[in-house]
Amino acid sequence: MSTIKYIKPTESELEILQVLWDRGLASVREVHEELSKTKDAGYTTTLKLMQIMHEKGLVKRDDSVKTHIYQPAVSKEKTQKHLLGKMINTLFGGSTTQLVIQALGNHKASADELDEIQKLLNNLKNQ
Repeated sequence: MSTIKYIKPTESELEILQVLWDRGLASVREVHEELSKTKDAGYTTTLKLMQIMHEKGLVKRDDSVKTHIYQPAVSKEKTQKHLLGKMINTLFGGSTTQLVIQALGNHKASADELDEIQKLLNNLKNQ
């Protein structure tokens, strides 16, 4: 039985994936312009990273036209699940309680977010 190996994106690759998850499709220039709003990165650096991500299988590339168009090859939800699971196991000793205490203790949640968390907790209790 074969298992699909998960490719862990680097922090820079996650930033690029976030742009692609938000947009769906984007050229290197569009991704670079979005990233430039929050960090100082050269166009060629963004291009090289996206080429590497294509080789790794993190993004798909349509090169049927002159300007290559990229899209995510991995889902945001699957990536979040994998990275969160790894973080819970390595950083919090497998304790989701410690993760939640740390997250809610250090980050102010809005009333809507707290309501959503409460609904989730209620659903989990009733299962």
